Amino acid sequence: MNYPADGHTHEDIRPGGAAAVAPARKRKDPLRLAIRVTVFVVVFYGLGWFVLDPLLRWLAGNLAGPTVAVLISAVFTTWLSLRIYEDIPVLAVGLWWNRSSARNLKLGLLGGIGGATVALVPPLLTGAAHIVGNHAPDYGAIVFSAVCVAAGSVGEELFFRGYGFQLLMANWGPWAAILPVGVVFGWMHSANPDASPLGLINTAGFGVLFGYAFLRSRDLWLPIGLHFGWNFTLPLFGANLSGITMFKEITGHEMVWRAGVLWSGGGYGPEASILTSVVLIPLFVYIWKAPIRRQTSPLTDPPGESAICEPSPPLQS
Repeated sequence: MNYPADGHTHEDIRPGGAAAVAPARKRKDPLRLAIRVTVFVVVFYGLGWFVLDPLLRWLAGNLAGPTVAVLISAVFTTWLSLRIYEDIPVLAVGLWWNRSSARNLKLGLLGGIGGATVALVPPLLTGAAHIVGNHAPDYGAIVFSAVCVAAGSVGEELFFRGYGFQLLMANWGPWAAILPVGVVFGWMHSANPDASPLGLINTAGFGVLFGYAFLRSRDLWLPIGLHFGWNFTLPLFGANLSGITMFKEITGHEMVWRAGVLWSGGGYGPEASILTSVVLIPLFVYIWKAPIRRQTSPLTDPPGESAICEPSPPLQS
């Protein structure tokens, strides 16, 4: 199957403008589905946690090592699963690049950056928090950190909203996949430093948000934009990111709170605060209302559900 530049599959157009579509993709039996998802998860964690993570931490440090390990593991596991079970390229899980992809990425970045700003600016304006400068920022390190955060965002979205998630979505339905995968996404952060119940609930909320973003766009660029925009903006304010504190040494400043843990999130950072819980609501509304361009997903949209091609208007004589 060919995938054109606009992300949609080609269809045969019958006279009168009706599209001749192939029979709908058959649902897999539960055992086969379970095997494919299990293989995808086991290979990802086997390669990432037990091989690449310790190796790359040793070679590249505690920031670049884990994020690059996640990205490499996700790309390899996706390629392997598609090579074994499907006849589609890796980019077809939602990573093809076209004008719709660029638009969805921009909307995701706007949502992620905007959401983080809405969560952190009010406490700064009201005096509940203030920013303390420690030394001059290291701009080279900031760029390097942005690349690492981007690698981690792409890797996590490729794993959590990629092949396995899309199989579950195609066979179980959207929310039967989005909700449990979102919960797992939150639970996987429980090993992070200073993780708290509210922090894990909010992180699971982001997992559901990213899943809903894929549902709206049928590509990974929208959730990647949201993920990266949020994850990069928090450290720019000097706040902790899911318990990670090393960004303070890079930016040269930190966000110091006068308010209690319920508002600051404690050591886990603002993601464990009531502010993030509140901000998640307008973020869902934003994804619901934003002018997102839905693309065709070979794994979640069977050919019979592809958009009908309408006839072109007659040429003016």
